[in-house]
Amino acid sequence: MSWQLDALNGALRRLAKGQIARTADPRHAELTMARAALAFRQPPFLAHSKRPGGLHWIHVGDCVPGKVVLFLHGGGYVAGSPDTHRGMLGRISKLAAVEICAPDYPLAQDAPFPAAFDAAVRAYRALLDLNYAPTDIILGGDSAGGGLCLALLSWCCENDLTPAGAFAFSPWTDLALTGDSLQTNAASDPLFDPARIGELVEIYLQGADPRDPRASPLYAEYPGCCPVLLQLSATEILRDDGMRMAARLREFGADVTVQEEPNTPHVWQIFDGWLPEARASLKDVAAFVQTSFAAISR
Repeated sequence: MSWQLDALNGALRRLAKGQIARTADPRHAELTMARAALAFRQPPFLAHSKRPGGLHWIHVGDCVPGKVVLFLHGGGYVAGSPDTHRGMLGRISKLAAVEICAPDYPLAQDAPFPAAFDAAVRAYRALLDLNYAPTDIILGGDSAGGGLCLALLSWCCENDLTPAGAFAFSPWTDLALTGDSLQTNAASDPLFDPARIGELVEIYLQGADPRDPRASPLYAEYPGCCPVLLQLSATEILRDDGMRMAARLREFGADVTVQEEPNTPHVWQIFDGWLPEARASLKDVAAFVQTSFAAISR
């Protein structure tokens, strides 16, 4: 563990964990994450534009033409945006030499389930309308956006529109909240306390079935699935969401790589520029993106 990671974990425990536990409502969470994002570093020469349909396009440097990563941001369905994540997305673009498309999907306080899922499907269809083939697209996401990414992956597989690959950081895949790590990692997680996660479920689902595959991809089906990379922390409360998701994907024959890091916080990749562990993980993602596209081309 780097000294930077040790220092970050200490700061998160002292400052962020309690603040998150005291968050008053979704608007407060949205504002808090927007403020926190001011500390997230971004690579030089990042280009960021918003185009019709609420799609944000982000790239750094020269990118391979005709290829794209469709990335769904995290934030518990009540916070986050392409703006809060653009530093990390810019780094992925630079390392993988690929453009990133990030939908500005509606948050739960503005439009509850299944609005976010429907927006993810619309974004995928928008890329198809721009003449990207499914095999020109890789799906990505973090936290709640990681779950949304995997729910979209199921939709793609079931509609014979399977992308070239998919990756997710610390994905939230089970809104029924049945993972053991919600309790066993409650003390070791430096960022989240599981006591209030049920509130997020209620805000997002508004009484819908928590095992609906559009909300909880752990219960979805994946016929003819593409390769998938999952990165998660051994000490976070969502650890079992990622591990059980890997097992579920393998039931359908998917080639799944799980990278489990010790002592990292939830979605540590967003701290690129501060943590050497973040840069190392994003390099692995970039290699996965390049390899997945190359495999399709052969």
